[in-house]
Amino acid sequence: QVQLVESGGGLVQPGESLRLSCAASGSIFHIYAMGWYRQAPGKQRELVARITSGGSTAYADSVKGRFTISRDNAKNTVYLQMNSLKPEDTAVYYCNAQISSYSWSGPYDYWGQGTQVTVSS
Repeated sequence: QVQLVESGGGLVQPGESLRLSCAASGSIFHIYAMGWYRQAPGKQRELVARITSGGSTAYADSVKGRFTISRDNAKNTVYLQMNSLKPEDTAVYYCNAQISSYSWSGPYDYWGQGTQVTVSS
Protein backbone atom coordinates (compact mmCIF):
# COMPACT_ATOMS: atom_id res chain seq x y z
CA GLN A 1 0.00 0.00 0.00
CA VAL A 2 1.08 3.55 -0.79
CA GLN A 3 -0.18 6.48 1.21
CA LEU A 4 0.41 10.21 1.32
CA VAL A 5 0.40 12.13 4.59
CA GLU A 6 0.19 15.91 4.57
CA SER A 7 1.16 18.31 7.32
CA GLY A 8 1.85 21.98 7.88
CA GLY A 9 -1.53 23.58 7.40
CA GLY A 10 -2.90 26.15 9.78
CA LEU A 11 -4.24 29.64 10.35
CA VAL A 12 -2.10 32.59 9.33
CA GLN A 13 -2.57 36.29 8.64
CA PRO A 14 -2.28 37.82 5.17
CA GLY A 15 1.33 38.30 4.15
CA GLU A 16 2.63 35.51 6.33
CA SER A 17 4.14 32.21 5.24
CA LEU A 18 3.38 28.55 5.62
CA ARG A 19 5.19 25.39 4.58
CA LEU A 20 3.31 22.23 3.67
CA SER A 21 4.86 18.78 3.63
CA CYS A 22 3.69 15.56 2.03
CA ALA A 23 5.43 12.27 2.70
CA ALA A 24 4.79 9.19 0.59
CA SER A 25 5.25 5.79 2.18
CA GLY A 26 4.77 2.16 1.26
CA SER A 27 6.15 -0.16 -1.39
CA ILE A 28 7.29 2.62 -3.68
CA PHE A 29 9.20 1.77 -6.82
CA HIS A 30 9.20 5.16 -8.47
CA ILE A 31 7.51 8.51 -7.96
CA TYR A 32 6.92 10.10 -11.34
CA ALA A 33 5.52 13.33 -10.01
CA MET A 34 4.15 14.95 -6.88
CA GLY A 35 2.06 18.04 -6.54
CA TRP A 36 -0.43 20.08 -4.61
CA TYR A 37 -4.06 20.81 -5.37
CA ARG A 38 -6.44 22.97 -3.42
CA GLN A 39 -10.18 23.27 -3.07
CA ALA A 40 -12.02 26.15 -1.46
CA PRO A 41 -15.65 25.88 -0.33
CA GLY A 42 -17.94 26.11 -3.33
CA LYS A 43 -15.00 26.06 -5.72
CA GLN A 44 -13.57 23.44 -8.02
CA ARG A 45 -10.32 21.71 -7.17
CA GLU A 46 -7.35 23.29 -8.91
CA LEU A 47 -3.72 22.47 -9.42
CA VAL A 48 -1.41 24.67 -7.37
CA ALA A 49 2.02 23.27 -8.16
CA ARG A 50 3.71 20.09 -9.29
CA ILE A 51 7.19 18.68 -9.62
CA THR A 52 8.38 15.71 -11.65
CA SER A 53 11.02 13.14 -10.80
CA GLY A 54 13.37 15.06 -13.08
CA GLY A 55 12.82 18.28 -11.17
CA SER A 56 10.60 20.11 -13.64
CA THR A 57 8.07 22.37 -11.93
CA ALA A 58 4.81 24.03 -12.84
CA TYR A 59 2.66 26.54 -10.98
CA ALA A 60 -0.78 28.01 -11.20
CA ASP A 61 -0.65 31.61 -12.37
CA SER A 62 -2.28 32.75 -9.14
CA VAL A 63 0.61 31.49 -7.01
CA LYS A 64 3.59 31.91 -9.29
CA GLY A 65 6.26 34.00 -7.62
CA ARG A 66 4.83 33.38 -4.16
CA PHE A 67 4.85 29.59 -3.82
CA THR A 68 7.78 27.24 -4.31
CA ILE A 69 7.54 23.48 -4.66
CA SER A 70 10.51 21.27 -3.84
CA ARG A 71 11.25 17.67 -3.05
CA ASP A 72 13.48 15.41 -1.02
CA ASN A 73 13.78 12.21 -3.02
CA ALA A 74 15.52 10.33 -0.22
CA LYS A 75 12.50 10.93 2.01
CA ASN A 76 9.85 10.62 -0.73
CA THR A 77 8.63 13.99 0.42
CA VAL A 78 7.40 17.07 -1.39
CA TYR A 79 7.15 20.55 0.12
CA LEU A 80 5.19 23.64 -0.72
CA GLN A 81 6.62 26.88 0.61
CA MET A 82 3.85 29.47 0.56
CA ASN A 83 4.87 33.09 0.99
CA SER A 84 2.88 36.32 0.91
CA LEU A 85 -0.31 34.42 1.60
CA LYS A 86 -3.61 36.00 0.66
CA PRO A 87 -7.15 35.31 1.87
CA GLU A 88 -7.81 33.89 -1.59
CA ASP A 89 -5.34 31.10 -0.79
CA THR A 90 -7.69 29.74 1.86
CA ALA A 91 -8.54 26.16 0.95
CA VAL A 92 -7.97 22.54 1.76
CA TYR A 93 -4.68 21.57 0.18
CA TYR A 94 -4.31 18.04 -1.13
CA CYS A 95 -1.12 16.22 -1.94
CA ASN A 96 -1.15 14.23 -5.16
CA ALA A 97 1.36 11.79 -6.60
CA GLN A 98 1.79 9.46 -9.53
CA ILE A 99 3.56 6.42 -8.12
CA SER A 100 4.48 2.92 -9.25
CA SER A 101 4.81 0.34 -6.51
CA TYR A 102 6.38 -3.06 -6.07
CA SER A 103 3.03 -4.50 -5.04
CA TRP A 104 0.68 -3.03 -7.64
CA SER A 105 2.96 -1.76 -10.38
CA GLY A 106 1.32 1.26 -11.97
CA PRO A 107 1.85 4.14 -11.97
CA TYR A 108 -1.33 5.07 -10.15
CA ASP A 109 -2.72 8.31 -8.83
CA TYR A 110 -2.66 8.77 -5.05
CA TRP A 111 -4.18 11.47 -2.88
CA GLY A 112 -3.62 12.66 0.64
CA GLN A 113 -6.46 13.48 3.00
CA GLY A 114 -5.87 17.21 2.82
CA THR A 115 -4.67 19.90 5.18
CA GLN A 116 -6.55 23.13 5.89
CA VAL A 117 -4.91 26.44 5.11
CA THR A 118 -6.75 29.52 6.34
CA VAL A 119 -5.51 33.04 5.63
CA SER A 120 -7.43 35.60 7.62
CA SER A 121 -6.99 38.69 9.77
